[in-house]
Amino acid sequence: RRLLTKPQNLNDAYGPPSNFLEIDVGTPQTTGVGRQRYTNYEVRIKTNLPIFKLKESSVRRRYSDFEWLRNELERESKVVVPPLPGKALFRQLPFRGDDGIFDDSFIEERRQGLEQFINKVAGHPLAQNERCLHMFLQEEIIDKNYTPAKVKHAQTV
Repeated sequence: RRLLTKPQNLNDAYGPPSNFLEIDVGTPQTTGVGRQRYTNYEVRIKTNLPIFKLKESSVRRRYSDFEWLRNELERESKVVVPPLPGKALFRQLPFRGDDGIFDDSFIEERRQGLEQFINKVAGHPLAQNERCLHMFLQEEIIDKNYTPAKVKHAQTV
């Protein structure tokens, strides 16, 4: 016996999705010199999920910020946190004949891995309740001395 379903109209089919969370990691920028050199990425979010206070935001994050988020989630939440793309230790060795971790192909590969990581993490309902995720996605500066907490609904500051 088949369930009766109501016919779908054009608004249902082509209207905005009821709940969405889109996160892009892009626009890599390498700055600094020597040991102070690093690459950061723009993390852009668009959402209509009520738990996020900003419906659109953009912040810049470096690989170490992603590591911080992963460590915080592992320590504070019940979420099984996916791995980050590797640290690329061999690329940091001298005399390689390329730019190592600043090589365009490596930066693009890492960007894709970071984008997959953050989309998996942020798409998890339990991770969405963690204050560290909200700071990572929506606050310009990450307060690494923050008090871990659950977010019940969008916080207004």
